[in-house]
Amino acid sequence: MSPGKILTMVAALLLVAAAPAPRTLRLGTTTSAQSSGILDRLLPPFEKKYGVKVQVIAEGTGKALKTAADGNVDLVLVHAAKLEEKFVADGYGVNRTLIMRNDFVLVGPPSDPAGLKSAKDLEGALRLLKDHQALFIARADNSGTDEKERELWSLVGGPPPAGQRLEIGQGMEPALRMAHEKRAYTLSDRGTFLALKKSLDLVIVYAGDPRLDNPYSAIAVNPMRWPEANYKDAMLLIGWMAGPEGQRIVADYKIDGEALFIPATPPAR
Repeated sequence: MSPGKILTMVAALLLVAAAPAPRTLRLGTTTSAQSSGILDRLLPPFEKKYGVKVQVIAEGTGKALKTAADGNVDLVLVHAAKLEEKFVADGYGVNRTLIMRNDFVLVGPPSDPAGLKSAKDLEGALRLLKDHQALFIARADNSGTDEKERELWSLVGGPPPAGQRLEIGQGMEPALRMAHEKRAYTLSDRGTFLALKKSLDLVIVYAGDPRLDNPYSAIAVNPMRWPEANYKDAMLLIGWMAGPEGQRIVADYKIDGEALFIPATPPAR
């Protein structure tokens, strides 16, 4: 190897060694945010613009908030309003900011053996599920979807018996896959269902009730409780997601022309 090439290689190595490592930001979020694909659209442009590497830890909202309360992430992106409010009230989180929303939908086999498509209202759909003893896949994982499901069953006197309600303790994608395999029903956020529907023999059998609204909020971990948290970059990401660039990405994310999420602040066109 010529001396010139050796010098060039040495110079390149020195430049690499001198380059600052990207800052790291730990994001705790829901399985639905991950499975829907929205993070794959939101995070790379942010990382490129600000030189921040975002590490994603996806689990149910309840677990994500517990992880944050223990100081093991810098911010969360979650979807369970009551749990979020308690998280902030207990002093674990600050600057709760609405980022986007979609809705929950009841999905089931195309043949719809319980007849949910004929339901006149949400309570009617839930009663049909119970009366027809249709198998229902429940996440039972302390997630935002699990929280919503338990809230919905309370409208009709409680959930179906154990033999009819199969608790799996897993995320949204496994729940949908199991509903597909067992010709069963389940409750899903619209985003994850749309992202996976081409591989599922499931259809939406009930939707549209205002009580199925599904807002997603970002919350920074309280730096007063966890001084080592990367609060600066957490707020940078929250501001970016809630700002024009992030909101435009949310608005533009579609599958087969159908939007998976609605931005909190629809961007000007």
